Amino acid sequence: MYPTSNLTWQWSDAERPSSLAASMEDHPVLNYPSSTDLHNPPLFAGLEFVLAHGTAKQHRSVISPSSVARTTLLQILAGQHICQPPTARRYPYLSDIGTSLHHGIKYVGFDAERGNNVGGTSVRGAYLSARYESRREETDFTVRDYLTGHTELNALNRVEDAVDQAALARVTEQLDLGRLMGMPVANLSNGQTRRARIAKALIDRPHVLLLDGPFMGLDPNTLARLSEVLRELAESGQPKVVISLRPEDSVPHWINYTVMVDEGLRVVKQGEKNVIQQSGTSTPSTAQQLSRDGLSQQLPSPPPGEAVIEMTGVRVSYGSKTVLGDWHKPEFPSPGLHWSLHRGQRAGIFGPNGSGKTTMLSLITSDHPQAYSLPVKLFGRSRLPEKGEKGISVFDLQQRMGHSSPEVHAFFPRQITVRRALESAWADAPLAKPKLSEEAKQRVAATLRWFARELSPKADDAPLIEKLERSSVVAAETLLESAHVDESDLAWAKETRFGELPFSSQRLLLFLRAIVADPELVILDEAFSGMDEIVRDKALLFLSRGEKVSEVTDGTAHESMLSKLGKVTMTGLTDQQALLVISHAKEDVPGCVREWICLPEPGEGMEPRTGTLAGPLELNPKGWDEIWGR
Repeated sequence: MYPTSNLTWQWSDAERPSSLAASMEDHPVLNYPSSTDLHNPPLFAGLEFVLAHGTAKQHRSVISPSSVARTTLLQILAGQHICQPPTARRYPYLSDIGTSLHHGIKYVGFDAERGNNVGGTSVRGAYLSARYESRREETDFTVRDYLTGHTELNALNRVEDAVDQAALARVTEQLDLGRLMGMPVANLSNGQTRRARIAKALIDRPHVLLLDGPFMGLDPNTLARLSEVLRELAESGQPKVVISLRPEDSVPHWINYTVMVDEGLRVVKQGEKNVIQQSGTSTPSTAQQLSRDGLSQQLPSPPPGEAVIEMTGVRVSYGSKTVLGDWHKPEFPSPGLHWSLHRGQRAGIFGPNGSGKTTMLSLITSDHPQAYSLPVKLFGRSRLPEKGEKGISVFDLQQRMGHSSPEVHAFFPRQITVRRALESAWADAPLAKPKLSEEAKQRVAATLRWFARELSPKADDAPLIEKLERSSVVAAETLLESAHVDESDLAWAKETRFGELPFSSQRLLLFLRAIVADPELVILDEAFSGMDEIVRDKALLFLSRGEKVSEVTDGTAHESMLSKLGKVTMTGLTDQQALLVISHAKEDVPGCVREWICLPEPGEGMEPRTGTLAGPLELNPKGWDEIWGR
């Protein structure tokens, strides 16, 4: 498979290997031959992929550290890219039964179709706090509307036929969506959204279901439940299921065949899952001294300073339904959530999907309308004026907070350049003009240089930082001084637009935007979800050590050339900053996180649990089980 000028894919005229015919079982649904080309370097060179129709249980997974690689392979299987000649990619079974590719194979992209809306339809609110309003709008389509396709304003009346009703009843039962049918899709939790999108794909009774990153962003309990649903679908063979995973994801027990793909879009290994796992990489040494972000196993938190966030009896309800704070701890005078975060603290908010994490965070960022009336103080002040004290404005909050999340990503303007996106950390809004001091300009330049490889994937030459690491101290200083004169090495940042970046790079840029201005509070809400593994690890290291450490290999931190030259601008988190993290994947939790709160399952009335980690989860894996009460 080969890239073409219009970003589609092209096959060569190579003949289909005769060996493939012998491997085809019954009536194959899909098959892909290997191919070569004289002009373009191949992507997935020598690929042979057969998914057979019949009784054979072929439960497959595609594993890669690259989100682009995972997505590209699944999209190729779904026929979403041009194939030349057309006969190189075949769907014999679908042809035999007269089913179109569109109806026979359904692709659902949690990993690549990154909108926060359900299924790529325009059923989301027009602003970030819309999901917290109790008032219903015309565009607040329900799950039933979404599943039946009624997501258009002023649509003609349509009566569902018996087939629609039967299919709807079947998928509703399969995916346990009955009690959610009247709920607005904007109010669904992450796990509920996944089930709704899968249900939408299943209504047409496809023969193959391709799920791109179905487990990303799910808490362990929700993940286990969704995995069981997918197992039942796969075991029934209606449809056959293919899922994509990251290397750090636990491969479900019901998967029996694995295809491993590297960042260069090459299949490096495929076969029975147990064989692949036995020949996989060894586990890290127990003697490892540092985490991937350069932190030791036992790491005390900085001494806490003044309070940045104070919640004293927070209870969020919509009518008779309480979504946060439905408990009363004896040690507190009032019911609800009592919790605080201080300067220097690095805390994590955990809990099942739907437990109130997003609601809790929305009170901190003031996206929630009830932030004005509840007992919440931010940087020592309430949102509304109190006796002898004026309220804190949203603009003041934006200046003092750095925030990265999937919702910020969903609303971030795609047309602005990479540099302007980073500079917007000093603006009242992404499209507003930033107010940049000389120090701010230096921080922007330093950050862009450090991540030039990840943010400018089209660059042919090695980025400046890579050249510095390969140079002597004297030569490196000369290179650095020359670059500072005109910043010619950063010209790409003024030309490349946010929307042109791969998804992983977009996530990285928004993470950097959250920390570049050295805010008093950094909020990382699933900020690393969707980042490629290598990019995420570099971002985590930058968060903790800034430009001081170039990399961590074999548990050893390597001092950067910038540090040797005394030219470090970005130093990582300081003791004056507070960090707040929300994540469902332990690999995405920064090693510096110490304090944690785990919210209970919704509707149970149980109290949240709290605790302290001894050090990075990477070096203290039992801490993850402790957080989740396992």
